[in-house]
Amino acid sequence: MLIPLRPHPATLRKLVEEYEGLLADDGGRDASGGGPRARDLAYTLCVLTGTRDVSAALEAAHRHLAAAGPRPEPVTGAAGTLRTATAPEPVTVAQAGVG
Repeated sequence: MLIPLRPHPATLRKLVEEYEGLLADDGGRDASGGGPRARDLAYTLCVLTGTRDVSAALEAAHRHLAAAGPRPEPVTGAAGTLRTATAPEPVTVAQAGVG
């Protein structure tokens, strides 16, 4: 029995956004025939979604992302670091009792 991959939504979102950005730059044509990065993204999207066609991969990715819910809102943590709302705050050396 094959168990389908379940890519992390943030990873999948990044790949989709980059591929669609290349697609827009290429005038809306299928970017998989473009440069090496576009071909790599198309291949990775197909592997992660269990498809063999980049159009089907994008449709599957969008369904997966819709089911995953909205993107977490970024928040600024200690020392101005950009963190997601679900990430824990970093611990300083003083808080850890080191030193």
